[in-house]
Amino acid sequence: MTRLSDKYDPGPQIAQCGGINLGTPDLEKSLWFFRDTLGMEEVERRGNVSYLRCHQELGHHSLVLTEQAEAIVNAYSFRVRRPQDVELFAEELKRQEIEVLEVPAETEIGRGTAIRFLLPGGDHPFELYYDIDKPLAPEHMRSRLPSNSSKRRGLGVRRIDHFNIQTSPSTINQAEQWVRANLGFKRREFAYLPESPGTVMASWMSVTPQMHDLAIVANRQDKKAQLHHVAFNLQDFSDGLVAADILKDLDVSFSAGPGKHGIGQAMYLYVHDPASDHRVELYAGGYLIFDPDWEPIEWKKEAFPDGLTWYGDPIDTKPGSRGRDTTGSAGLHLK
Repeated sequence: MTRLSDKYDPGPQIAQCGGINLGTPDLEKSLWFFRDTLGMEEVERRGNVSYLRCHQELGHHSLVLTEQAEAIVNAYSFRVRRPQDVELFAEELKRQEIEVLEVPAETEIGRGTAIRFLLPGGDHPFELYYDIDKPLAPEHMRSRLPSNSSKRRGLGVRRIDHFNIQTSPSTINQAEQWVRANLGFKRREFAYLPESPGTVMASWMSVTPQMHDLAIVANRQDKKAQLHHVAFNLQDFSDGLVAADILKDLDVSFSAGPGKHGIGQAMYLYVHDPASDHRVELYAGGYLIFDPDWEPIEWKKEAFPDGLTWYGDPIDTKPGSRGRDTTGSAGLHLK
């Protein structure tokens, strides 16, 4: 049956944050953190690469751990809305003279053909894909709830929530405007640099009803291609407090929290993967946006501290790996 929407073509669109590929010098230690402690399912392992998902994710994976010397981000992945959108995005990128690399199907196990490019103004390695397998968990891990891929385990992270990335103050306007104009992200909350009115200090954007799927922040050291954190979603505030109690007893390093953001109004707990030092946010609560005429909220200088931390510890705004950069230096070559 033909639907009314079939008569219109909105053009290529992003559906959601799909996954992140993180380099780690010690795969087993990272698996202890993400699989055994946070509770992710290791769906598959091929050599030095492990594929994981949370217990409410039906797709093959949302996290790829690649054992390698450098603890860098190899790729940020976004799923598009339709199969043809991968090719349509590739055509538009080429029209803009942005270098595009085709990532063959199964380069990431369980995922179809993707495209890779560097974010203009950010140099972060972005990948866009549509096709992804939806394997059943092993029988002993399956939930009786059909909307869950597996039973809840560990700290019970439910799904990947968002990326928070940094680029230089001189290029952040370009990067932020490009993802809005070309990938369809909507600005939800934002702030300008106090010393440079009109230059974005931070912008929280989404393609879903979430307040943000992607945040872009100005890096004070004038660096591009920095990861601040990747966030995984917990069910509620009490899960965040339980996570803090358990992780503290396991000597996992805290960055900040538990606390609550004014921006987004979610509870945060920032911790570090003990193997790679990548910063991970455990994120619970927050508000959803359904208004089609939503007006972005600007945070002025005097109110911004409440935006970052409504209550709790001050947020560490440095890039995600303490003592070394977390960069997108994987660039356009394939891992």
